[in-house]
Amino acid sequence: MATALVIDDSMTDREVMTACLKQAGLNVTTANTGEEGLEKLNSSQFDIVIIDVVLPGRSGFEVCRELKAEAKTSKIPVIISSTKGTEMDKFWGMKQGADAYIPKPIDQEELVRTVKKLTGN
Repeated sequence: MATALVIDDSMTDREVMTACLKQAGLNVTTANTGEEGLEKLNSSQFDIVIIDVVLPGRSGFEVCRELKAEAKTSKIPVIISSTKGTEMDKFWGMKQGADAYIPKPIDQEELVRTVKKLTGN
């Protein structure tokens, strides 16, 4: 069973994504900030990371760049999920190393489809 890390400072968004991913058969861990997410990534193994862009402290873009730069985490697929949904935001997210970019509000079917595609499940 795949394990996802959801990093989002919105409790509502975290709960929606967690419920959706659990229903799809994934184990889910959550973090409220980029720093907390990085700590969890250093102490546990994850098959995929779903991260918001606008976070307290480090942005999702910064966290994504850091994940993709580290040998230990560079192969973990990253989905950026954000209310920032313009073509330029998507382009910038992909330039940071994201494997997918899903605008908010989250389309739950698209989220599950993208997670399954990126994790090979």
